[in-house]
Amino acid sequence: MGFLRRLLGGPDEAAADDGPVDDRTDAEIEAAHELELARFEQDRTTDLVRRQQQYSDKSWTPPAQGGTVRAGEEDESGGGAASD
Repeated sequence: MGFLRRLLGGPDEAAADDGPVDDRTDAEIEAAHELELARFEQDRTTDLVRRQQQYSDKSWTPPAQGGTVRAGEEDESGGGAASD
């Protein structure tokens, strides 16, 4: 930041030292930021969305139909549609 202040003609570093000093480590700052984001996300989501997320692993999904080979592609065993 000092480089940008000197480049753009901002206030001196001596004047910047008058502000409060943040003596937290990077891990503490990151944890506080993650907590703030989690609180924001919780306030933003509705009750319906929270219930959908909570029970998403219990939802019913239909069984798979057909095989893994798409139409027009040859099968691994050599069968299927012939390419031109």
